[in-house]
Amino acid sequence: MEKKVRVITPALKVLPNEALKLPVAKKKVAAYARVSTEQEEQANSYEAQIDYYTKYIKAKTEWDFVGIYTDEGRSATSTKKRDGFNRMIADALAGKIDLILTKSVSRFARNTVDTLTTVRKLKEKNIEVFFEKESIYTMDSKGELLITIMSSLAQEESRSISENVTWGQRKSFQDGKIMLPYKHFLGYKKGPNGRPEIIPEEAETVKLIYRLFLDGKAPINISKHLMAKGIPSPAGKKIWHSTTVESILKNEKYKGDAILQKSFTTDFLTKKKKVNEGEVPQYYVENSHPAIIPSQIFDLVQAQVTLKKRTRCYSQDRLMSGKLICGTCGSYYGSKVWHSTDKYRRIIWQCNKRFSKKERCPSDFHLDEKVVEKAFVEVFNSLITFKDEIIAECENISVKLTDCTKSEEKLIKLQSEKDVTEGLLENAIRENALTAMDQDKFHARCKELSDRDEALKKSINDLESKIKLRKSRTKALADFIGQLREAKDLLTTFSPDLWLWSIESVTVYEYDRLVFNFKGGLSKTYKL
Repeated sequence: MEKKVRVITPALKVLPNEALKLPVAKKKVAAYARVSTEQEEQANSYEAQIDYYTKYIKAKTEWDFVGIYTDEGRSATSTKKRDGFNRMIADALAGKIDLILTKSVSRFARNTVDTLTTVRKLKEKNIEVFFEKESIYTMDSKGELLITIMSSLAQEESRSISENVTWGQRKSFQDGKIMLPYKHFLGYKKGPNGRPEIIPEEAETVKLIYRLFLDGKAPINISKHLMAKGIPSPAGKKIWHSTTVESILKNEKYKGDAILQKSFTTDFLTKKKKVNEGEVPQYYVENSHPAIIPSQIFDLVQAQVTLKKRTRCYSQDRLMSGKLICGTCGSYYGSKVWHSTDKYRRIIWQCNKRFSKKERCPSDFHLDEKVVEKAFVEVFNSLITFKDEIIAECENISVKLTDCTKSEEKLIKLQSEKDVTEGLLENAIRENALTAMDQDKFHARCKELSDRDEALKKSINDLESKIKLRKSRTKALADFIGQLREAKDLLTTFSPDLWLWSIESVTVYEYDRLVFNFKGGLSKTYKL
């Protein structure tokens, strides 16, 4: 049979007069404005966007003005931290907005995935977005294709901008230009020449922190002291955290130097940062700005921090923590308080491994803290008495320590060999790309060269550490000689400052003797 098609015409319903008189519901319209920095010229653009869209929407009688949603000083590469944007989308999905106006796709987002995901989510609720610059309505049939193209271009533009900014930052680092987060950096403000300038009141707080640490106080105790004194933190808060104190103690900027590019951005879209562990170059700038802490004191503090971490006594509040070493097993002594609640209270020191189940130290000796203090006074006084002979002895040691000629010559040779190895590896990879090669032999050759390169890198690092250690010991010995030259009067009481400045460690031989090892290599014995 022949197929027939018949049209069924729609039945038109005539609305009553009352219905015809009902006004058409106004469209609820909002706008989104954003700038990615807080610079003055961008601030003007930001205010212009708000003023323009406010007047534009209110001028339309068929539109109901909902408001302007804004984000100032926010990047568009991700929508995660854009509070104004996220609030606008939430309001739209809740039925408060029918139409969103924005200047361009790049103002909305520079991430293609974010743009399309958001637009599709809004379309499902019949919410339209109009991009003025590109003249795109998202409810238009061609809208999504155009948005995909435009947002992809915007994303590439963002990549280009990010690379340019990164290049500019690294060029600044190479030129030794430093930037500080002044709002949360204690002791400095931005000076008229753009360089850090000392804030005297805050600098006193920094000096107090260093002084308390050298007096034997741990970061947790220093933070409690600062809070008790009512001193505000770098962020202007009443609460001090021990980690904040630690970061101040370890920040080289307080001695007037600066390490640049401690971290770097790994992804221009997520803005994720990573601690620089050698992936990109770092730059050390000496004397980049005025110092709050003298270099000598800063270096002493770093030595104390390293020692306390190594001996696991970082949280203790004792001058002798990490200083007393057991002559029997080589472990560190730890402190205990006897008679803590009565008049016979005293602090004694014992080997930490005395009660260890795995490697118990056979020594049952305990040492009274007052005995160590008395012994230190006597030993140091003997140095003062014979200081001319002692200084001559130290200067002889210093001459030997200072000579790093052989080590530095070996370092140059290793670095040269490493350069050659890396060159051979590059040539092998290039040759494999240009000509047909046995891949098993190629991979074996690459592995051999890579292993050699890693071994050379380790040798170089070890040798550099050795040279650095010798130079630091030379400096410590020079400091010690300087202190000894200045010392004129014999000590009458124990001096905590002198103890911290001069003593590297004290080896305790039970019931027999204490060997005082001074910084720089000098040792003196005290008979118990």
